[in-house]
Amino acid sequence: MKARTVLPAIAMTAVSMVLTLAVVVMWLGTAMPWLIALVVGVGIDGGWLATLAYERRLAAQGDHSRAVTAVGWSFGLLATAVLIAHALTAEHSAGAWLAVAWLPLAAKALWLVHGLWERTALTPLALDAIAGIQQEARDEAAVARARLRAEAATEETRLTAVTEAGARVARVQATTADTLAKAWSTLESAREGEDTGRALTSVTSRVTPDVTPRWELPVWGPTDPVTALSLEAAPALSDDALDALVDQIRHSESPALSYREMATRFRTAGHSASEVRLRAAWKRVA
Repeated sequence: MKARTVLPAIAMTAVSMVLTLAVVVMWLGTAMPWLIALVVGVGIDGGWLATLAYERRLAAQGDHSRAVTAVGWSFGLLATAVLIAHALTAEHSAGAWLAVAWLPLAAKALWLVHGLWERTALTPLALDAIAGIQQEARDEAAVARARLRAEAATEETRLTAVTEAGARVARVQATTADTLAKAWSTLESAREGEDTGRALTSVTSRVTPDVTPRWELPVWGPTDPVTALSLEAAPALSDDALDALVDQIRHSESPALSYREMATRFRTAGHSASEVRLRAAWKRVA
């Protein structure tokens, strides 16, 4: 995995150094001895390569120096400037020379990418753990989605069944109400009709002599006769009897009951007394 980033950087660095050296020797060789031009080219490439080696050493130690990085980029910019100047002053193939002038900066960029890869690289064990965690999360998400879909389908089916059952009940109730309305209308017309009314009342029993009872419509549903309730006033208790009864209820449990509990049991037992008399008896006893 490491070779995928370091090999392109090494190849681009070699091509950039050879191109820079060749351009310096060809360009400056016409104005000065070629040995001096060769020294200048080697100096540019050597300085760039030295700063690159020092950066790699710091990276291997887990360190970083902005000054060294700035110097390395300065050498890269210098090599690029030399190539651009040569391309602009060349009489032939100026476009081709200008097209390759970016190679030093490209080499520096590739080394930067390789450094970032090294700082973010993980061991195979960590990668396997991350892959397992991601797979587990995907599995849980898939199970949750399936559960939600199943619950939604079940709820939809239930609502459909309830709706259809409600519609059937409503239709039956409407049919029954219509039938009852028609029957009631028939009975009402029979009751209100003059001839039919006389015919119906003639077959009913007479309650009072010489009085024909009125035929009434039937009542739908069960009915229970309601008897008149006779309300007889209960005899009022005397003060002594009321005191004795209050004292008996109060001491029916240990500890003695409170006024509210005593009053509740007094009335539950069926006794009757006004609140004023009951409270006065309580004060006398307590």
